[in-house]
Amino acid sequence: MNEIRTIVSDIKKGDIKPIYFLMGEEPYYIDKISDYIEKTVLDEAEKGFNQQIMYGRDASVEDIVASAKRYPMMAERQVLIIKEAQDLSRTIEKLVSYAQNPQPTTVLVINYKYKKLDKRKKLHKAIAKSGLIFESKKLYDNQVSDWIRRVLSGKKYQIEPKAAHMLVEFLGTDLSKIANELDKLMLILPVETIINDKHIEENIGISKDFNNFELQKAVGTKDIKKANRIINYFVENPKNNPTVMTISLLNSFFTKLLLFHGLENKSKDAVSKSLGVGFYFIDDYFTAARNYPMRKVAQVIAFLRDADVKSKGVGASQTQRDILKELLFKILH
Repeated sequence: MNEIRTIVSDIKKGDIKPIYFLMGEEPYYIDKISDYIEKTVLDEAEKGFNQQIMYGRDASVEDIVASAKRYPMMAERQVLIIKEAQDLSRTIEKLVSYAQNPQPTTVLVINYKYKKLDKRKKLHKAIAKSGLIFESKKLYDNQVSDWIRRVLSGKKYQIEPKAAHMLVEFLGTDLSKIANELDKLMLILPVETIINDKHIEENIGISKDFNNFELQKAVGTKDIKKANRIINYFVENPKNNPTVMTISLLNSFFTKLLLFHGLENKSKDAVSKSLGVGFYFIDDYFTAARNYPMRKVAQVIAFLRDADVKSKGVGASQTQRDILKELLFKILH
């Protein structure tokens, strides 16, 4: 986040690089920086003649270089944005000669999603010297809730931990999808709202009572009736509750529970850092540890791996319903 603020701040101050190479596994920030340059570097009158967008699947490196070497018309500079540049991954090194001597009146923005340049190659070294390389790294699951809180805080909203967890569980770590849902919530809810699970259920359609977070709590506390109600809901609504996702999240929970058992220091601060979970969720692990000794946890992880294989159609003819119900029975008994 600090690196992004620095990039934006420098552009505002007029410190604009001739090349911005935006790469990495997380497309959200690549799009944000590229969109900011597209909207702000040129004024509306200049954009008609001096702003061009090209796509990697339709252009060659030679086309890009030819466009980049043009002079701006009645403006200080031109902006050339290459979207989906990862489609040029096999030939991108041909950009070396241009990167070594870029046109000073051109701002070349290259969106290289899901990939990154090899630091050992000439192109990386040339762009690092003449322009700017930004790597957008994918957030881990346990970092996304904090990201949601930071985004909302910047817009004068807050969110309860359970509500943030529901969003991550339902949408995964795709920041663009999450940002879209947050935008919807902020359009509906007034500023200063503390977003809770009911807001998520009513406006996004994620059940506050029947979700993997609630299943995890029910399993951890060995609430057999509640766990079975949730599983029954899942098998009746498979599109919103895929078996593979449920197994994956339960596996993550029990893997962390195994780590919890092995911790010498079980202070809340140590547990939070070791497991990568927020303070709000730590009590769940203390409760689950009392219900599942280490040997049982290891056994449950084996059950989960077996169910995962079966859910993908390997070596079993069971329905998803039967796989989930059998798995739940094995875990709770």
